[in-house]
Amino acid sequence: MSLEPEPAPDLVTAEPVASQRRSLLGMTLLVAAVVIAIDQLTKLLAVAYLEGQPSVEVLGPLLKFTFVRNPGAAFSLGGGYTIIFSVLAAVVAVVIVVTSRTLGSKAWAIALGGLLGGALGNLLDRLLREPGFGRGHVVDFFQVPYFAIFNVADIAVCCSAALIVILTIRGVPLRGAAS
Repeated sequence: MSLEPEPAPDLVTAEPVASQRRSLLGMTLLVAAVVIAIDQLTKLLAVAYLEGQPSVEVLGPLLKFTFVRNPGAAFSLGGGYTIIFSVLAAVVAVVIVVTSRTLGSKAWAIALGGLLGGALGNLLDRLLREPGFGRGHVVDFFQVPYFAIFNVADIAVCCSAALIVILTIRGVPLRGAAS
């Protein structure tokens, strides 16, 4: 038996949890950075090789590369509201980063990182592409039958949304003890 008092339990666990949370924030940002890099690289290639060209069949009629510049949101809806989509994407990005500082699981870090990367990938197009800052058109080029033409950022957003639904259904807490 020791005569020294034991530290309070919250002091013992506070630093590891804080360290784990920083690690999960880092994971979120890393996933976002990878999504942005792949998205922007593929868009750069699409502009260089597909713009002004006819569709290219990749897997027969199942997958084509078809270049379009999308002024709207998903399915080209809301073409006149590009500036609003830009502002909303920026707000979503800030909310994701703030939320990611309190994450409690790697799965949530991956889901929010993919969502952040997808949102920022398309936001970069809206900020930096023609016709101007905040009104730029998003580069889309993947085409599958009976569906909209989309890009890597869109894929990341959809996959992240599906993962968020799965995590929610399974009861995985967004916050809580880091794991």
